[in-house]
Amino acid sequence: MRKIYIFDTTLRDGEQSPGVNLNTQEKVEIALQLEKLGVDRIEAGFPAASPGDLSAVNAVAKAVKNCSVIGLSRSREQDIDAAREALKGAQDPCLHVFLATSPIHRAHKLRMNKEQVLQAAEAAIKYAKKYFSKIEFSPEDAGRTELDFLREVVEMAVRAGATVVNIPDTVGYMTPAEFGNIFKMLRETVPGIEKIQLSAHCHDDLGMATANALAAIMNGADQIEGTINGIGERAGNTSIEEVAMALETRSDYYQAKTGLVLNEIYRTSRLVSKLTGMVVPGNKAIVGANAFAHESGIHQDGMLKEKTTYEIMRPETIGLKESKLVLGKHSGRHAFREKLIDLGYSLNEDQLNTAFSKFKVLADKKKEVSDEDIRALIEERLVEIPEVFRLETMHVSYGNQSVPSATVSILQDGSVLEETAEGNGSVDAIYKAIDKATREEVELADYSIKSVTHGKDALGEVHVVLRQNGYSVTGRGVSTDILEASARAYIDAVNRLLEKRKTTGGIARDRVSLI
Repeated sequence: MRKIYIFDTTLRDGEQSPGVNLNTQEKVEIALQLEKLGVDRIEAGFPAASPGDLSAVNAVAKAVKNCSVIGLSRSREQDIDAAREALKGAQDPCLHVFLATSPIHRAHKLRMNKEQVLQAAEAAIKYAKKYFSKIEFSPEDAGRTELDFLREVVEMAVRAGATVVNIPDTVGYMTPAEFGNIFKMLRETVPGIEKIQLSAHCHDDLGMATANALAAIMNGADQIEGTINGIGERAGNTSIEEVAMALETRSDYYQAKTGLVLNEIYRTSRLVSKLTGMVVPGNKAIVGANAFAHESGIHQDGMLKEKTTYEIMRPETIGLKESKLVLGKHSGRHAFREKLIDLGYSLNEDQLNTAFSKFKVLADKKKEVSDEDIRALIEERLVEIPEVFRLETMHVSYGNQSVPSATVSILQDGSVLEETAEGNGSVDAIYKAIDKATREEVELADYSIKSVTHGKDALGEVHVVLRQNGYSVTGRGVSTDILEASARAYIDAVNRLLEKRKTTGGIARDRVSLI
């Protein structure tokens, strides 16, 4: 299949998103992850913009070894010199030089006519050719440039020595048919076009960046430019992950693929989101939280029978572990039964009917029902848990200049078990003492506390989640003393753990795809 090169501009165009300001260390961290992802080219920044940007581009150029590092430059010698300085030390440096060509930009921004634009761009490419073997030229706002003049500009760039010519839809104005036609026209009419690569750089102002990029591929584009998560100025850029997965999923149609390591997509998305502070919307294609999540009962039933009924991609492909069947008011009995099995509960038909009715009542009150909600619903209302261990007494010693310690006395079958332990805090000391007394090795997966009444003598309610060898249980404790409530919740969870092990024969079912 034809290879489509990926030009990542997360560190340049992506950083131009309002409110985003990456420091040098963060740029290098993202660049190294982009290298793992397998992008072909990384546009690291605009060196002439500031000394800090020049320094950051230089740091990326020195850190990245397996893909080309690019610096952006206006069609000015001083910009080209700055990029040259920034890219020192790069294994495979490339210059990206641009000049606007549309009538709007020529008249209002550049105050230049067509001939002046051609001359300035040609001079810049020829000057850059003295120092760079790889040069990409972009006629800015190509989408709104007259086709005849755009062809003239591309012909000039090819003659002058550009190795890549990029066609930017700078303001996201194009439709897929129009944008694809530009590439078709250039392929058919520009002499020597076969000697260079054609690239597409799209913006998402009308929500068509990915569609336009794919239209460009269908009409002869060799390279797609974009960003992780589609970040960028205004409405953002083409989402690299969307193009890559469209080509992967519909390879039968596009007959083209990227060289990306697809299972690094999700990790890369999360890193960019964390460092830029730009949250990925839940409904974002490919990497959104809901991209592989299903709540509808009809969809869940189909997914449990055959995943391809409602999923055209496998979550594992992008680096996720599994799909999610989200329990909510639209969920059906099939998904609810599977969730109970997943959590280790075996209910008869009457118990299942009662539990499902109560689940529906709860689901009407909550947007999403969690595992802890399900455990509480089952364990507190349907299943009587034998009390193997019971808290008798507890003593806690704490001072801000001393190590907290706790002594607990626990009753088991008429015998008193007493143990003492130290911890990082009072609750930690209590839990370590209980572990020693019960001789159960467990993981505290979650701990939460809330007030259930008002005033200084308010009751505190503690919830804990314990895990052990594939089992997961919830415990609850209530007291006016939050340390006592914490101890009671922990012992309650241990008792539930013992009962679950007993009822399942000590075999924990592996976690599956429901949350």
